[in-house]
Amino acid sequence: MSRKTASKVPKNRTPVPRLRRSRAKVALVLGGGGLKGFAHIGVFRALRELGIEPTVVAGTSIGALIGAAYVRGMTIPEMADRARALKRRDLFRLNRMGMLLERQHSPAIYLEEPLRQVVESVVTPVRFDQLKKTLLVNTVDLQRGSQVVWGLRGLRDVSVIDAVYASCALPGFYPPGRIGGRLCVDGGVIDNLPVSVAGLGMDAVIAVDTGSSDLEPENDIATAGFASIYMRAATTMMHALQLAPFATWTRPPMILIRPKVSHIGWFSFTHTDELLEAGYIAAMEACSHYEECIEWGTGVFPRRPMEITVNQEKCIGCTLCVALAPDLMAMNGKGKAYPLTPIVEWSPADGDFVHHCPTYAIEATRLETGTTPGGAPTVDPTSEPTTEATR
Repeated sequence: MSRKTASKVPKNRTPVPRLRRSRAKVALVLGGGGLKGFAHIGVFRALRELGIEPTVVAGTSIGALIGAAYVRGMTIPEMADRARALKRRDLFRLNRMGMLLERQHSPAIYLEEPLRQVVESVVTPVRFDQLKKTLLVNTVDLQRGSQVVWGLRGLRDVSVIDAVYASCALPGFYPPGRIGGRLCVDGGVIDNLPVSVAGLGMDAVIAVDTGSSDLEPENDIATAGFASIYMRAATTMMHALQLAPFATWTRPPMILIRPKVSHIGWFSFTHTDELLEAGYIAAMEACSHYEECIEWGTGVFPRRPMEITVNQEKCIGCTLCVALAPDLMAMNGKGKAYPLTPIVEWSPADGDFVHHCPTYAIEATRLETGTTPGGAPTVDPTSEPTTEATR
């Protein structure tokens, strides 16, 4: 609670002066999230302007694809142009013959070739041990049910293209990929943000979450179709899997970037420029805490003062918040929930219990400098712990 809260970076387009940065070893971890991952390109743009050069680049799914393009040496403008030029037909081609002849035994509803061609167009055709910069590609061994991070020691003598394809192979959508004799799929099945692996030996971690933080209510999900229902379930699963490592994270210090992309679909091809800008803005704001992160040396950043309030009329006394956050919430004599500590200092990874309140009785309000507690909610639900109670 004594940790200071740094000021925001102004959201304007004026050139950002190259800041003095320590020679800290930084791991940049890029999560999956379908085409929302184009926001990663905006993050690279921000880091370049801020003078932060990652020592290690790790990625899952589209994070692996964009990370591999960066390690290859592709410029940020070229990555942005390729993202804008990508069309639906470049990725999705129905596996009609497979579904007709093999039916339920068909490995996927889409063909492998289009996705593999996209990977081959941006990823250098070499092994991991031939790269000049450390690249980690997160996958899951489907036969063993275990996580495999290619690029780690002992897992470098394989094709980068094969690993990136497998990391992008969303189960059921694309056939699994074969890497060094292993049958692998999207690493998000186990860990969408492999921060623990990438952070070993680092002085800091910068993690970019584009796929597992958006859990706003979707009232029309039941009629949205197979793909939307599947991705909604995958998003919920990835979000839940990430909570444990964030809750116990201490070292190295982590800057968690969550671009405001919750309103954009996983496979939307019409919001590319918005995604690029969202990644840039989110990274510029979060990385203004870079020195603070290095100085304090522990936990998840940026940290902001928040006020927890409970609408007693809406509270039904279910005790779920107490079960999920026993150090913060309790029940009063009337069987209603209340916060033990009304004013807290949270990172973007904190406060998930607020989202789970079944009646939206709990609110987490961002306290700006000079704000009097008890004011109107100012939290953006796409980037901060909150509920939909005020909507």
